[in-house]
Amino acid sequence: MQSKDERHVLRIGFWASLLALLGAVGYFLSALLQIFGVLNDLQDAVLAFGSSLLMPVPFLLTMLALHALAPMDRRFWSMAAVAFAVVYTTYNTLNYVVQLVTVLPAGYTWNFENQAGTQGPLTLLNQTPHSLFWDIDGLGYIFLNLATLFAVPLFARTGLERWIRWIFLANAAITPLFAITYFAPVYSVPILLLGGIPWSITVPACFVVLALYFRQRMSADPTGIADPSAVEVVPSGRSEAE
Repeated sequence: MQSKDERHVLRIGFWASLLALLGAVGYFLSALLQIFGVLNDLQDAVLAFGSSLLMPVPFLLTMLALHALAPMDRRFWSMAAVAFAVVYTTYNTLNYVVQLVTVLPAGYTWNFENQAGTQGPLTLLNQTPHSLFWDIDGLGYIFLNLATLFAVPLFARTGLERWIRWIFLANAAITPLFAITYFAPVYSVPILLLGGIPWSITVPACFVVLALYFRQRMSADPTGIADPSAVEVVPSGRSEAE
């Protein structure tokens, strides 16, 4: 039987997964628009950082929800997943807020032709390839991948949970490609695609299967009564669980 608190946790996990998915799709869209030059540099950066900001806190909430639902013998794995999610949330939220409220309003941008970006007093804060905040951003996503890796033992090997295991493992497996994209000596469209294409598949997929997982658990016991057959009608006309 689900408690009231457990149902609240499942709802939070479900909606947090969808919000994080929205952020991932928005970032992927911004990358495509950057490659094809649809938006100017400032517009594309606002879309990229604004969408990305939707991901860290919701992702942390999904990991906290998994921890709250985890049995005691798997709490090490859920706590490790939460710890890695905290690092991702801290690093990337810091980065996106700095870019959105300080760097971009001051007119600092970059593009593939000018990867050094706008020069001036705030150059150090501008997330250009191989800059301080570029490295922080890359490290954050590596910790996101570690969080999904350590969350794998929380799921069974059957049904939807089996798919979650495989998708989480796939997301962890792309970490070397993602690291090359961020930390290779040069940066170009092919390097972006090397890590960006796998990322655009595995990260949104993680959020999709998490949303399905929380939704499935909510649907399994929507009234809080684990077994509807275990309801007996008493003479007063009320029903109560055995």
